[in-house]
Amino acid sequence: MSGFSNFAVSFTIISILSGCLTLYGFGMNTGGPALIVWGWPFVGLMTLVVGLAMAEVCSSFPTAGGLYYWAAKLAPSNGAAWSWFTGWFNFLGQVAVTAGIDFGAAFFINAFLDLQFGFAATPAHTILIFGLVLVLHGLLNTFGVKLVSLLNDISVWWHIVGVLVIVGALVFIPSEHQSASYVFTTFVNNTGWTSPLYVGLLGLLLAQYTFTGYDASAHMTEETHDAARSGPRGIVMSIVVSLVAGWVLLVGITFAIQDYDGAIGSSTGVPPAQIFIDALGATGGKLLLLIAIGAQLFCGMSSVTANSRMIYAFSRDGALPASKFWHKINKRTRTPTNAIWLAAGGAFVLGLPYLWNPTAYAAVTSIAVIGLYIAYVMPTLLRLLQGDRFQRGPWHLGRWSKPIGVVAVVWVVFISVLFMLPQASPVTAKSFNYTPIAVLVVLGFAGVWWLVSARKWFTGPKVQGTPEELAAIERDLDSV
Repeated sequence: MSGFSNFAVSFTIISILSGCLTLYGFGMNTGGPALIVWGWPFVGLMTLVVGLAMAEVCSSFPTAGGLYYWAAKLAPSNGAAWSWFTGWFNFLGQVAVTAGIDFGAAFFINAFLDLQFGFAATPAHTILIFGLVLVLHGLLNTFGVKLVSLLNDISVWWHIVGVLVIVGALVFIPSEHQSASYVFTTFVNNTGWTSPLYVGLLGLLLAQYTFTGYDASAHMTEETHDAARSGPRGIVMSIVVSLVAGWVLLVGITFAIQDYDGAIGSSTGVPPAQIFIDALGATGGKLLLLIAIGAQLFCGMSSVTANSRMIYAFSRDGALPASKFWHKINKRTRTPTNAIWLAAGGAFVLGLPYLWNPTAYAAVTSIAVIGLYIAYVMPTLLRLLQGDRFQRGPWHLGRWSKPIGVVAVVWVVFISVLFMLPQASPVTAKSFNYTPIAVLVVLGFAGVWWLVSARKWFTGPKVQGTPEELAAIERDLDSV
């Protein structure tokens, strides 16, 4: 893999055409244009701090094991325990981000089907499409390994060209645009809460959820040329390029809004779809919607791939219940089939509450942010605790290492608390943010299992099998 290919994997999984668009309606209600436009660069810069700290650790340990391998190596003591909990948070975040991406794609597909064929955008229909999208991505990852690789290459250019087409169309085609003062200063609060500060902070979820997945560059380092430099650069550049391109996309969409309340109240349930149609007409709006759907499907496919590999590696180390089952390789397809379907099935379970809870999608994205970012920052915390004992790689932050690491840790603690808080008022069974429950269930299960059993036998991640073990696996597969 070249350095560009390493960057491309993370850029695809960040997917501004997925995160920015699927949570755009959330942003319209939770802060409005001002938070959408200014929240993005602020969160982007904080994410860059987290990414820089992660990149420095990646340069020292350019291995596919990634986060929970780093935690095991950096911990001053009890490395297995640090590795165990980092891995479980990463597992939770990966399953949730797969759910968030494919759930968002289901919203957009349902909106298109509603506009084109009258297939109403109801919760039941959205969940049905969500399930079908997960099945599609599961099948592609099971049987179409070469096709998945080809589609990943196409995906990068789809995202880049897609942003240019969408922004270009919204800039040049509509006869009217919002004023600059409207786009950059209008604050909207439809949450039921009275505190503008609280609502504005909640609105940061749009940006923070989109900026996830860039650890993929670390997981791909063993397949990348000059990994100790290319991996860190892939992490940092995927954030920087997404920051710039995502801001252009959000500003372009916000300037093109013709009827704010009409977009929020759209029968499709997808405000960007209504914005596209109001600005370009039915045909043009549907074409932009299809571009977004394509990007979201590419992103979801890549997320299932990354998620299943993490599950495969974690179960290889015995860290999941029924690990032997999840760790099996399909002899015919040579893919970790069971891990792929655990990723898809777990994502579907996280999305099911949408049938009775309209805020469920925001909760799924909150779970993804909390799970992934805690896993992202635990190696950074351990790197700080090592102080001067930390062995730097060829890509490092020099004297900025400590301040950047401290800011990264503080930011992740802050957002982990923030996105567990109620997002709508009054808090009822229908508006309840179930993020804390999901996080506590997983953390509680992992904690109890560790204390009761795993601490006696879990020794940390295995980087790879011995040459003899790998040869035996190959012989077994070749005999089929």
